[in-house]
Amino acid sequence: MSDAPSRAATALPEEALPWRAKLYRYFFYGWRFRDADDGSRLERAAALRHNRDQAKWLPTYMMRWAAMGAVLLWLQSLTERLWGDSLPSAVLAIALIIVVLYLMITVICWAFLQAGRQSGN
Repeated sequence: MSDAPSRAATALPEEALPWRAKLYRYFFYGWRFRDADDGSRLERAAALRHNRDQAKWLPTYMMRWAAMGAVLLWLQSLTERLWGDSLPSAVLAIALIIVVLYLMITVICWAFLQAGRQSGN
């Protein structure tokens, strides 16, 4: 086992987290998963099982990011029509592209974790 403190020992209760940490946890799901490449064979298998169990939360994160993408799309089209300036519209379009890429990566991760759960490996 590693000498690093366990996550359970260093985790704060949800109420004690600062608002930035809560905002981070609301939009990013990396804190829910464990590294399945570290440790012994048994630890890696336990981490993979944990990750497959946590995959149930990924559709919630996908909905949040899809809603943010819809808002960005609406703002992008609104700024194009109201201001007629292409710079703010382009910035919002780039943000929308980042949201779409994040959604694609999340869908792929969710699909792989679900496929592993279905096969029982």
